[in-house]
Amino acid sequence: MCPVHKTAALLVWVGALNWGLVGAFNFNLVNAIFGSMPTVERVIYILVGIAALAIPFKHACSMCKQCKMCDTKMEDKKM
Repeated sequence: MCPVHKTAALLVWVGALNWGLVGAFNFNLVNAIFGSMPTVERVIYILVGIAALAIPFKHACSMCKQCKMCDTKMEDKKM
């Protein structure tokens, strides 16, 4: 995976972990870390949401050569 998608995957894991903690223990990890900075907390939530939307399109990234190579390999397998 390219750096863009590694970052997206990491953010999705952070979001999933946070929701798990909220559901199980009513503990918001992001708020516990950045609660005194509500703008930063909100930006983190937005980035997690964008990352979740980016995951299904991981082979359509035009920002890196690795995704283009992966996409080419997948097309070769289809033929």
